[in-house]
Amino acid sequence: MSAARLFVEADLAAGGEAPLDDAQVHYLRNVMRRPDGAPLLLFNGRDGEWRGTLSARGKKSAVAEVGERTREQVPEPDVWLCFAPVKRARIDYIAEKATELGASVLQPVVTRHTAVERVNTGRLRANAVEAAEQTERLTVPEVREPIDLGKLLDTWPAGRRLMMCDETGGGPPIAEALSRLDDAARAAPWAIVIGPEGGFAEAELQALRRIRDVMSVGLGPRILRADTAALAALACWQALLGDWRRPTPRLSGDYRGSRVTV
Repeated sequence: MSAARLFVEADLAAGGEAPLDDAQVHYLRNVMRRPDGAPLLLFNGRDGEWRGTLSARGKKSAVAEVGERTREQVPEPDVWLCFAPVKRARIDYIAEKATELGASVLQPVVTRHTAVERVNTGRLRANAVEAAEQTERLTVPEVREPIDLGKLLDTWPAGRRLMMCDETGGGPPIAEALSRLDDAARAAPWAIVIGPEGGFAEAELQALRRIRDVMSVGLGPRILRADTAALAALACWQALLGDWRRPTPRLSGDYRGSRVTV
């Protein structure tokens, strides 16, 4: 039996227990039909990955009994994805795929031309958790509440470099721009900012360009939708600066499950 892989909030240590929430118990019992004692893989973003077993604590509750560690926690790239919200199905897609691509923070930003009025960050978080479980990632990106772009830039952290995807054609091709960075810039924490479907307003472009460590880049000759642009930029960053440059590690090998959003 393959091991279902779950994100848990509890600390993980050999011999301990990790409580499972109602949705996880429903998934294991009613969707996957896993019996008591079924194998699990557990991670919490802090302690690496651990083997576990499903243990009932009544008709509708269960815990994971923690066994041995299968993987140590390792550093991951520190890259934020700051994006203007788009419609529901496409913003869910951004959360899922940005998690697969290794973003450390998902930050919705409200711009002058943003058409979406409400962002369900709980749903984005659920999509990110499921993507992390499926891809054997050891962390789940932080999903932040939407913030006005101006406020975000007013409090921009010193030393975090910003890659702005400039639809006006004002920046060099993304691969060229990233390839010519020096070692200090490559090692720095980063963020990628993507505008709304209608593009940034001129005042927003000016505010972005005033950030000390900003870099404008172009994403090719075609007009990309906002969700496509976000993921294309993140993939390029990972390929040239991130952990796609490292050898692929040997993973646990016994996870074959999947999660379904219900």
